[in-house]
Amino acid sequence: MINITLPDGSVRQYEKGITAMQVALSISEGLARNVLAAEVDGEVWDASRAIEEDASVKLLTWNDDKGKSTFWHSSAHLLAEALESLYPGIKFGIGPSIETGFYYDVDFGDREFSSDDFKQIEDKMLELAKQKEIFERKAVSKTDALSYFTEKGDEYKLDLIKDLEDGKITFYSQGNFTDLCRGPHIPNTGFIKAIKLTNVAGAYWRGDETRKQLTRIYGVTFPKASELSDYLRFIEEAKKRDHRKLGKELELFAFSEKVGAGLPLWLPKGAALRQKLQDFLQRAQLQAGYEPVITPHIGNKQLYITSGHYEKYGADAFQPIHTPVEGEEFFLKPMNCPHHCEIYKTKPRSYKELPVRFAEFGTVYRYEQSGELHGLTRVRGFTQDDAHLFCRPDQVKEEFKKVIDLVLYVFGALGFEDYTAQVSLRDPNNRTKYIGTDENWALAENSIIEAAAEKGLNTVVEYGEAAFYGPKLDFMVKDSLGRKWQLGTIQVDYNLPERFELEYTGSDNQKHRPVMIHRAPFGSLERFVAVLIEHCAGQFPLWLAPEQFIVLPVSEKYEDYAQKLLESLNNSDIRGLIDLRDEKVGRKIRDAEVKKLPYMLIVGEKEMESGTVSVRKHGSVDLGSMTSDEFREVLIKEITV
Repeated sequence: MINITLPDGSVRQYEKGITAMQVALSISEGLARNVLAAEVDGEVWDASRAIEEDASVKLLTWNDDKGKSTFWHSSAHLLAEALESLYPGIKFGIGPSIETGFYYDVDFGDREFSSDDFKQIEDKMLELAKQKEIFERKAVSKTDALSYFTEKGDEYKLDLIKDLEDGKITFYSQGNFTDLCRGPHIPNTGFIKAIKLTNVAGAYWRGDETRKQLTRIYGVTFPKASELSDYLRFIEEAKKRDHRKLGKELELFAFSEKVGAGLPLWLPKGAALRQKLQDFLQRAQLQAGYEPVITPHIGNKQLYITSGHYEKYGADAFQPIHTPVEGEEFFLKPMNCPHHCEIYKTKPRSYKELPVRFAEFGTVYRYEQSGELHGLTRVRGFTQDDAHLFCRPDQVKEEFKKVIDLVLYVFGALGFEDYTAQVSLRDPNNRTKYIGTDENWALAENSIIEAAAEKGLNTVVEYGEAAFYGPKLDFMVKDSLGRKWQLGTIQVDYNLPERFELEYTGSDNQKHRPVMIHRAPFGSLERFVAVLIEHCAGQFPLWLAPEQFIVLPVSEKYEDYAQKLLESLNNSDIRGLIDLRDEKVGRKIRDAEVKKLPYMLIVGEKEMESGTVSVRKHGSVDLGSMTSDEFREVLIKEITV
């Protein structure tokens, strides 16, 4: 007999070789009908896989992220089976689950393929799903695996197999399709009831632009047809909120091929929005004891060798800038932290002056692959609201908690109320990705865990998500559509102070090493603005809106009155503009609605004679007639709230 510990802490005894599905059946048939996979001692397994020893088991359903991921990975295999049936002889790359479904990379050879083919494939997938094909796992030797795919003529699978360790290779089969796969999978294809292929794109094999470009087919599936209907409505709403679409309509930012891919151009309204965000955080930082600094956009190669960034990220950076001096190389700045370490070293430091807090809106550059660029969320040049705190070891936890307060203040001011704090730790099975001693890592990780607990944060732990120099607390924010984004981050770092030989004189008159805290509440201004646009559908909080009102004279006769009204309000630090186009007022109102201007002030003969304005709020809300002073008070009250 073996002991199975369930998530509620209860322990049940079963015969050795029991499966998770059998465990589910022993609890209730209803539960068993919904089990997709199981988490066994932290690893996701097939629900049909035998458990041979004592284990902690969590049964995974569609309501669990890992259950959903398993469902979508199995759907990728179903897609491949359908494709192979419809297009014999095609070859396959990889087919993982992703956050919003799955994809499979396919080599169609000389065949043409487009989204016009989606319907035929969806129908075939549904046909195969209804057959309730069982996903069968089989361990194979490396020799047999190579032999199978050599005979099949699939060079992409052979390329993958050559990097695998013999004795740890598995195949999965369902119906007439067999794939190289670690798994796990759902019990059978019958769980898949609704299918939608969503997009087709190009993807270089293994992300290498020198290798063949494959066709990447994206899709999403659900266990109920109604959930697909809900998802399609969600997609339509997401399209309306797409920051690339709204950014163009609201004249916030643009891109130019001549400037370069992934290098955004901030237009006047976008620059005003961005400046407001900077001013907002700058005021909060000054009150919290931060000191503004400015560093160059480039740095000597040796700076990044010292920090470790060159070794870890050199391949992802722009190529070196060579000067007329032989052997001298500079890099576009990929990180601000090495520069701030050098600022710290500009003078001797005493324990009495710590913590020192340097803050900078520093622009950095990273060479992202062209296929990964996406509006403002994935760019090659972006500005981080970066700060680095240098403190004594006994100050780390308290400083960390103060930074948490600052991050939550930012989120609250911008309407991000649904968030989770992710404690990002080292991968315990691969320490080579990180620098520093185990002792320092333990200190850093404990500081984060304790600070998050003391602040009462809702936390999850993710192994392998730490930065190479230290663990992090990443804030995962849900927007108004329920999508999850990683925005603010706080990191504890014992390693860069050692690499840069940073010191302070302690109360014992001896030299000591400070601890460094990295933090960025926005993360990057570009990404934050993109998320904010989609979160509020372009209807920014009034205090942040680039233009808070627009004056709409009903005809040319009232333009002078409208102009005086505009000047009066602008002089009160309320931002607005005037529409002097030769258009009917109805058209002006419709255009102001499209541009999501918060307030419209309509002025005609009645308003000019009475010294008032007719106020209309975005969304067709008529607030009636009021004086300019009364309108000013309405805005000030809303901004203050």
